[in-house]
Amino acid sequence: MSMDYFTIITTLVLMAAAFGYINVRFLKLPNTIGLMLITLVFTLVVLALATVDKTLLLAERELITQIDFETVLLDVMLSFMLFAGALHTNFEQLKIQRWPVLVFATVGTLVSTFLIGALVFGVLYVLGLNIDFIYCLLFGALISPTDPIAVLGILKKVGVPKDLEAKIVGESLFNDGVGVVVFLTIYQVAQASGGDGVNALGILELFGREVLGGVLLGLLLGYGTYRLMKSIDDYDIEVIITLAAVMTGTVIAQKLHLSAPLAMVTTGLVVGNDTVRGSAMSEITENYVDKFWELVDILLNTILFVLIGMEMLVLEFRWDYVAAGLIAILVALVSRFLSLYVPINAFEKRLDFRPKTNMIMTWGGLRGGISIALALSLTHSMHRELFLVMTYIIVVFSILIQGLTVGGLVKKLIK
Repeated sequence: MSMDYFTIITTLVLMAAAFGYINVRFLKLPNTIGLMLITLVFTLVVLALATVDKTLLLAERELITQIDFETVLLDVMLSFMLFAGALHTNFEQLKIQRWPVLVFATVGTLVSTFLIGALVFGVLYVLGLNIDFIYCLLFGALISPTDPIAVLGILKKVGVPKDLEAKIVGESLFNDGVGVVVFLTIYQVAQASGGDGVNALGILELFGREVLGGVLLGLLLGYGTYRLMKSIDDYDIEVIITLAAVMTGTVIAQKLHLSAPLAMVTTGLVVGNDTVRGSAMSEITENYVDKFWELVDILLNTILFVLIGMEMLVLEFRWDYVAAGLIAILVALVSRFLSLYVPINAFEKRLDFRPKTNMIMTWGGLRGGISIALALSLTHSMHRELFLVMTYIIVVFSILIQGLTVGGLVKKLIK
């Protein structure tokens, strides 16, 4: 029996509401962390019950296998989530921090991809898993982007200084887009008969078109949205215009093979910046636009973390996969620290960085749904099962352990 889409969505929203309620009422943790924790506990309960009666386990497995995670997250949810994140980013702070953010998101992501790829290649070799280097690079690309959504919620609760928040959130917003493009580029190389038949020029062209095209499309969309909102004053319609901009922009980006994530981040930054807000939106419109996108953001995030938690039911946990995943936690943290080291040192004096910025950005760079969605898009010949388990372990660790402790770390380091 296959479920129809409405039943699947209803089940997910119901679970999201129930888990969200439990978190707010009893656990009082940041949404992202609370949901992840509750879903994991729920999944473990389902697995325990399955030793007696498999009905619930089979129903959950049925639900999970019906969902095309990669399409749902990469093609649909990500655009909405990144637009919402960018809309609420402090644009003035981001403008001051634009160079470090740009270098973190581009150079940082690329360096991290290659560092993780090389280290994981060695780790897997030691564990007796001989995996081609190109597939290890793919893993490096999918685990390098940090999740702005997870980070934002936690930083707001901790009360991080604005300049540091702009760096962390700005980097997260852009490295998602860049990370997805890097991943897709390496993916195409890996698919083209193990790297034969792809020339460097083709790779550069693909990368350039996705990145520059995505940003350009975002600027055009943002400007168009601004002009439309400026010419009327009706908060209902203006909210619908922002929704239309995100949906249309995503469709156009996919048709033209541009980066939809980068297009949406750019659109969100244009529409959300103070000048546009001041001249195109009345106070009531601004309030409604913000509240609407906050709600979309929270709803999609809640569903996303419920999905990530449930994904555990369909993974193949072998001891060597789990060992690789646990070692990869350290690899990912060390690689992130090193990939931020040079850019932070380069900008430290000029922009008056706070001491220990690298520590905070390394520990505060949480991995989330994007990494899982990219891992799910791997084919079996790319060792999907292995990399999925590794990704899963890193994501759960980063959200539960790093997420719960980053507040304390920030308070301790920034006195």
